Amino acid sequence: MSDRAEFPFAPEFSSGAIVGRQHLLPVRVYYEDTDTAGIVYYANYLKFAERGRSELLRCLGIDQGRLRDDSGLVFAVRAAAVDYRLPARLDDVLLVRSSLTKITGASLSIRQEITRAGICLAVVTIRVACLKLDSGRPQGIPSVIRAALAPYCQGMATGEGAPASLD
Repeated sequence: MSDRAEFPFAPEFSSGAIVGRQHLLPVRVYYEDTDTAGIVYYANYLKFAERGRSELLRCLGIDQGRLRDDSGLVFAVRAAAVDYRLPARLDDVLLVRSSLTKITGASLSIRQEITRAGICLAVVTIRVACLKLDSGRPQGIPSVIRAALAPYCQGMATGEGAPASLD
């Protein structure tokens, strides 16, 4: 598969792009991402996924720094699962495909596939909680954020009919 077919946006668009109800983010594997054999170190798949989630929110107009500064709210990982299927290697160009699968009162579930040339290397399932920064306690997702996210959720906004998550 050609780069143009897999990445349907300009390469200089560093935040990736939303295509349909998925966010797509290209990621190059650098030496720092690999072990001595040139294979991506297992924990770095979580870093690639984090970049994808952050850029998904950015593309939807959600500024996490401003949310923290203005509202004292942050998103923190509550649960994570990774299904490693095939290794990524030095200099590979990967695509992180992020899909919202469930929105609840104070959390989001996201399924992320990390692919190379259309072949799935890893599937990351994440649940992030909206927390009040000063107390670390769960806080309802603000309605303006919920409204921005809901059209991109693969299931219903309430989570009904969504693919299995980490619940």
